[in-house]
Amino acid sequence: MRRLLALVVVPAALAGCSGATNGSEPAAGGGYRFVQIASRLDSPVHVTTAPGQTSTLYVVEQRGRIRILRNGRIRGRLLDVRSQISCCGEQGLLSVAFHPRYARNHRYYVNYTDRNGDTRVVEYRGRTRLRQVLFVDQPYSNHNGGQLMFGPDRRLYVGMGDGGSGGDPENRAQNLGSRLGKLLAINIDRRGARPQIVGYGLRNPWRFSFDRRTGDLYIGDVGQDDWEEVDFTPRRSPGLENYGWDVYEGRSRFENKPRNPRGRLVFPITVYSLHGDECAVTGGFVYRGSAVPAARGRYFYGDNCSGAVWTLQVVRGRARGLRKESFTLGGLSSFGEDSRGELYAVTLDGRVWKLSAS
Repeated sequence: MRRLLALVVVPAALAGCSGATNGSEPAAGGGYRFVQIASRLDSPVHVTTAPGQTSTLYVVEQRGRIRILRNGRIRGRLLDVRSQISCCGEQGLLSVAFHPRYARNHRYYVNYTDRNGDTRVVEYRGRTRLRQVLFVDQPYSNHNGGQLMFGPDRRLYVGMGDGGSGGDPENRAQNLGSRLGKLLAINIDRRGARPQIVGYGLRNPWRFSFDRRTGDLYIGDVGQDDWEEVDFTPRRSPGLENYGWDVYEGRSRFENKPRNPRGRLVFPITVYSLHGDECAVTGGFVYRGSAVPAARGRYFYGDNCSGAVWTLQVVRGRARGLRKESFTLGGLSSFGEDSRGELYAVTLDGRVWKLSAS
């Protein structure tokens, strides 16, 4: 197998990755570029904001802290769970999501691998742990997924990888009796609510997002040997989606076996080959901000190793205007957006970037 591990790379491994990690800003392309706005963070893997906040970013560090960032300066931390997690490789503190009514209830949710390497989604208020929302036993140390995000229906969505190793050896992604290889949705406001499987057949959906204007879903699903993929599901989905893994990798057959017939088989809207410097897709966002008119309505995604960034638009369910941008973000670990729809990125060398007009 060419690649058993998926996305998050320990910082020492970045020496082999190309991109804008040498102190220079990435080149402009398409009328926009990413500009560095902060640095000196410790292996950042996620960046986001809380509903209604306009001047504060929250940066998740893989080793277990959530740092508060204002005007390019670190202003303390929201949370420190370094003693409770396993790190690093593809493990650690992987994301945070703020409740839609965070301004009133101050609740937020974190996804991390505990000291045994298992996935836990935990609810906090401030630095007080309130409850565990989800626990998933992880059979291997890779393919943990890790994304948390509230959807347009105000449910909390959780991306779960297939459990790891390579080739999904226990066929978990196609098995609806397992929570691995799934997209889960939880009604977080109803105590005791069980996670619902809304998508399956995923290998490692490291980063997914909802278009804040349309509610459409985009998933960057990390590939195995040959193909990285981006999946798309419109908000008015007909029901359960099967994204194909491990019967398919991208649009190609991976194993000669029947797929689970439940739901609707979904093929990716775009793929790219793993035969170059690329190693793992980092899903992004549809840009809906106002600062960069040339980027409005374009979906951004990139690659963790090469730092390549692509953009496209979805028209009637199909990718249109796909282009590889002229700039790179080496060690790209995540995109993020603020409450105004402005777009950010973090790279594993400790930097935070913002999309700006060129």
